[in-house]
Amino acid sequence: MRCPKCNQHQPAGDICRHCGLVFAKYALAQQRAQAARPALTIITSHAFPYQFVQQLLLLVLLSGLGFALWSHWNMNQLPPPDFYDQGQLDEPRQTPTDASVFQIEAHGIRYTIEPRFDYQLDGVVVSLHDSDVFWDIYHFGDWQDFINLRDLCVVWGDNVSSGVFRQMHYSNTTWTCWISANHPDAASSFAWNQISNNHLLTPDPGIREAIKSAEIGDQIRLDGKLAQYSHAGGFQRGTSITRDDTGNGACETIYVEGFRITRKSHPGWRLMYRIALTITLATFLGLALIFVVAPVTAPR
Repeated sequence: MRCPKCNQHQPAGDICRHCGLVFAKYALAQQRAQAARPALTIITSHAFPYQFVQQLLLLVLLSGLGFALWSHWNMNQLPPPDFYDQGQLDEPRQTPTDASVFQIEAHGIRYTIEPRFDYQLDGVVVSLHDSDVFWDIYHFGDWQDFINLRDLCVVWGDNVSSGVFRQMHYSNTTWTCWISANHPDAASSFAWNQISNNHLLTPDPGIREAIKSAEIGDQIRLDGKLAQYSHAGGFQRGTSITRDDTGNGACETIYVEGFRITRKSHPGWRLMYRIALTITLATFLGLALIFVVAPVTAPR
């Protein structure tokens, strides 16, 4: 054997013949020293980096949300007057009609349409209201009015060419387009007979889709008839036949026979908004998934 201390070869025994080392005591001391020494364990982990991915998704979510808000604000700003085709933004064309009273059906209800005038309108959309939203209890609940799908508040003429329409604030509620001015000079310059709130009626799916695609700032053209309408449940609504009236009953009710957007405002900002909104929703779902599947880490 070889002594572990002095490294001398010698016959097997309990004590080193050269240095006097007791082999049993030396081995016991070595065992105790090994037990006292902390073990070094190298762990190679291939686990999914949940924390890193969570932080990355949160950063993308906040960035996407901020960009969505920014692009949404920009896309709803009214463009300058030179964006529009001013030659088309004349007074609405209202002429006598030879159309007779007729009926249409929607959601199992028959509506009687009584045309008053043929009507054509070119204008710029400054505000809108969707009548088929769930919280509009008046149209779908109280009145069972399933053919007035949207109201468009529209300006034309000098209001657009002068640019004063951009100095006004607009908002739509169930029946009304509300207008206010940034400054008294804007209110005095605004032509109040060159704006109308239009209740748009149609049972046609293609026209419905076209009307629904209109957004704030778009230049639109519609053809149809100023009309009053009713159904057997006791509901009826009339229409204004002049642009000079105000207040209750001043809105135009139009049975739409044709609708198109002649100038689409801010297509770039609208695309960016859709992209940002998609990214925001996707990252939110990703964070929710991480929250569900990530392992719970015990506090240290």
